[in-house]
Amino acid sequence: MEQNWIKFFTSTNFYQSEMVKQMLIENHIDAVVLNKQDSSHRTFGNIEVYIHKEDFPQAVEIMILNQINI
Repeated sequence: MEQNWIKFFTSTNFYQSEMVKQMLIENHIDAVVLNKQDSSHRTFGNIEVYIHKEDFPQAVEIMILNQINI
């Protein structure tokens, strides 16, 4: 992954992470999901959403406006 990406959101719920990613993309913020869950035991590991470092302030504002806890 490029150097200017930072972890923005972490969850054990894939759908929640995907919703956050889609909300960011709809607001013109590049976002990717990195699934670090164990393939055989879904209870181990996290799903992480990464964004560009310079988009962090705008991403936080979007999350607050949509009342999503980060």
